[in-house]
Amino acid sequence: MASRLDDVEAQALRLPPSERGELIHRLLLSLEGESKDSPEEVARAWDDEIARRVDAMERGEVEWIPAEQVFGSLEKISRSER
Repeated sequence: MASRLDDVEAQALRLPPSERGELIHRLLLSLEGESKDSPEEVARAWDDEIARRVDAMERGEVEWIPAEQVFGSLEKISRSER
């Protein structure tokens, strides 16, 4: 017999993508809570973080790893956990 979690997952997968996205958002909020910052403040903080990371890459402070290598590593990890 399927568990409640399996039943909920099956129902969620029948939702259109936009509604699945909204469900994910709501579930994450239930775990993390609402942000105390405004959406503008959050966006500004992300912009600042992105700029910081780009600057670090351009100064050669971080190692660039090709996407194919990253995704290959993730695939190996995923397979080993099954």
